[in-house]
Amino acid sequence: MSQQQLLSNSSENSNKSAVDETSETTHFGFKTVAKDDKQKLVANVFHSVAGKYDLMNDLLSFGVHRVWKRFTIDCSGVRKGQKVLDLAGGTGDFSAKFSRIVGETGQVVLADINDSMLQVGREKLRNLGVVGNVEYVQANAEALPFADNTFDCIIISFGLRNVTDKDKALQSMYRVLKPGGRLLVLEFSKPILDPLSKLYHFYSFNILPKVGEAVVNDGESYRYLAESIRMHPDQNTLKTMMAQAGFESVDYYNLSAGIVALHRGYKF
Repeated sequence: MSQQQLLSNSSENSNKSAVDETSETTHFGFKTVAKDDKQKLVANVFHSVAGKYDLMNDLLSFGVHRVWKRFTIDCSGVRKGQKVLDLAGGTGDFSAKFSRIVGETGQVVLADINDSMLQVGREKLRNLGVVGNVEYVQANAEALPFADNTFDCIIISFGLRNVTDKDKALQSMYRVLKPGGRLLVLEFSKPILDPLSKLYHFYSFNILPKVGEAVVNDGESYRYLAESIRMHPDQNTLKTMMAQAGFESVDYYNLSAGIVALHRGYKF
């Protein structure tokens, strides 16, 4: 399939997804599936890759994901004694950092819908000596099991694109955020430079699955990753979705020329 065809298919699927999201179907990568099935399909992907998730992040981003995460922490405004929700927190990179920032008087909740990822995160943090102020919760972002106005900061990193109903998830996050708190969404987005966009598409569909096959013996999961990125809302669309969920002063930063974007919104 040519690059032009890939881009065309991506566009067609993006338009189609707007229709799917309002019915009983949604997208799983470029495929249309029943909404009730997507959660299980996504779970299978992360069960497969959990054990080498951190290694693959370093390989596929050439280590740049660490720079994106440091910038996100700098934008979080988290302080000692605060309560942070690391949603879709996976292997706990953010939880480890926030645990040190909030200190003994604060708390971090590492939440993920996938038990395999949560287990890897728990083991990793314990090996790092992170204990005492981190709680582990298996939770669905669309129906968070926390009281209203619980957290000073919520971060969801490379997880929102895997959520079936993103609007419902954003509303759930707004509900559990304290007044004055902030939400940070770090996610793959749309490159803002055309030459980079073409190179990125080629890398995503031709290189990424091959690396997945070689390292974790699962090229299909990484093909889904590439497709899920294409189906995710672009920067301005996600900004609008956050505002519609109730967040105010929503802004975003393009990182690596828009390959990744950090969105930030407040609950006043």
